[in-house]
Amino acid sequence: MARAMLDYTKTILNKVSFDSSLFCKEVQKALNRLLPYEIEELKIYIHSLVLQNPDLNQCLIYLKA
Repeated sequence: MARAMLDYTKTILNKVSFDSSLFCKEVQKALNRLLPYEIEELKIYIHSLVLQNPDLNQCLIYLKA
């Protein structure tokens, strides 16, 4: 079931990647919702999205914590 939440989170992040404000909100929600090992996988996914869309770079600050 936990894997389903990670996949769902990735889907949502991909859909809101057009708006950095929404993206940041969803990243914050995901960090509260996911397990530590899932967060590590999510960080890799987010970094790949940032490479495609540099406007999302401001959301990386939430991943530093």
